[in-house]
Amino acid sequence: MKPRRTYQVKDVARLAGVSIRTLHHYDEIKLLVPKTRTRAGYRLYNDEDLLRLQQILIGRELGLPLEDIRHSLDDPHFDRRKALLAQKKQLLKRASQTETMIRAIDAALAVLEERNTDMTEIFGGFDPARYEEEARERWGNTEAYKESRKRTKRYTREDWKTIQAEQAAIYSDAFVAMKGGKEPADPEVMAVAERHRLSIDRWYYPCSREAHRGLASLYESDSRFAESIDSHGEGLTPFIVAAIRANASQ
Repeated sequence: MKPRRTYQVKDVARLAGVSIRTLHHYDEIKLLVPKTRTRAGYRLYNDEDLLRLQQILIGRELGLPLEDIRHSLDDPHFDRRKALLAQKKQLLKRASQTETMIRAIDAALAVLEERNTDMTEIFGGFDPARYEEEARERWGNTEAYKESRKRTKRYTREDWKTIQAEQAAIYSDAFVAMKGGKEPADPEVMAVAERHRLSIDRWYYPCSREAHRGLASLYESDSRFAESIDSHGEGLTPFIVAAIRANASQ
């Protein structure tokens, strides 16, 4: 019979690459409670505890809240092998998409270096429906969401490339204006903001200037939007937000 191995908290921290403080926290919230302790009261983890910790870390990597992870692991019907196989499938899909996006980045770098490149390659790996479920929960009952769904369902790959190229050009012009020292309320910058509004109006849903102002607040409050906009130029988000508000106030 294989001897039962035990690990002190420092050993687990080293093996898993997490901090001792994190392990203490998981113990305090009853997410990962070591099966035994030494006579001196030190935590002693076993192999089963380490497998549970792996599930916690995989869950966190997949974006799950700790409470959801706890609920899954404490379910009496939890099947670790089945869970691992499902997680492997999900992570392989993510890895495949990441590899595709890396190739898309390489293709874009080739364009910048003026090498002959098929422009369809620069859009590989992008998923327009990535936040579809969240969007449905947040805006599913709005007319704008319903109209956007109606329009985008019929878009082809070529349509998406056109939309992305159009948006990239708008953000590029906004960044050039920002770096050139122009203010968001400058007529030239507000014209870029207006192009942004009309692009949404044309491709997604009727976008009034007041609705555009609401979008600006979303860009400001949701880090994912800011990250996407700032990919076109560092610090662009607050500039484009201010330009949209200035344009909406005309």
